[in-house]
Amino acid sequence: MHAWVDGSLLPDPHARAVRVTDHGLTVGDGVFETLKVVDGRPFALGPHLDRLGRSATGLGLDEPDRESVLAGVRAVLGTAHLPLGRLRITVTGGPAPMGSGRGDEGQTITVVADAMPPSAASSAVVAVPWPRNERGATAGLKTTSYAENVIALAHAKSQGADEAVFANTVGDLCEGTGSNIFYAVDGELRTPTLASGCLAGVTRALVLQWCGGHEVDAPLAQVAAQADEVFLVSTTRDVQPVLRWDGRTWAEPGPLTLAAARAWAEREPEGFSL
Repeated sequence: MHAWVDGSLLPDPHARAVRVTDHGLTVGDGVFETLKVVDGRPFALGPHLDRLGRSATGLGLDEPDRESVLAGVRAVLGTAHLPLGRLRITVTGGPAPMGSGRGDEGQTITVVADAMPPSAASSAVVAVPWPRNERGATAGLKTTSYAENVIALAHAKSQGADEAVFANTVGDLCEGTGSNIFYAVDGELRTPTLASGCLAGVTRALVLQWCGGHEVDAPLAQVAAQADEVFLVSTTRDVQPVLRWDGRTWAEPGPLTLAAARAWAEREPEGFSL
């Protein structure tokens, strides 16, 4: 693991480098991006930095200085030499008085890179009883306030699954804790609309661009019962078939899933930079 904080590469990545009064630590006032790294190069860096800026302004933070973030990315990847890894960029509100009000000392920017194992060949998911609020103040923003995801993923793990699936407040399929969801009905590839409250995933957008598909909102229970095939997408999963959803199972990935995985493998090399 290698870490960079506010302009400095840390000699010890586990050093205590963020102040205890940082608003990201005390109230989760921050945004982040996670990127896959292959042979020391990050995937889709530009789109991820664009979304980082949108999440920051959506949270009421200043858009982080792009050159400062890029300096951190170059610093950690120049040291890490990762064949396969994960890059995490985090921007918080910075030091602040205890409570919800922000301070005036400026943001904290951290960049961390670490190795990661290859994603599993398939996934098992369970629906969780807690809804995503598609009308909430942070809907569609990638914030560090991840407690709902932590609880939902722990619930999924307790059920022998590795991802949790949320409905929104009207019962429509929304997203996973760290993934977007695609599914097929009668040969048509579908995924929830952004109005469902799901995150505008970078991988989601590329799958729609490279593979087609329709953005459709439908009840989670209906999708779970009727989908002919399902797959998850994210920066660390790429295109990952779902072979179990609660009590339903599929013997193997479906044809649209396999086509999406092939298209991803063919087009992904276009997205690496630095």
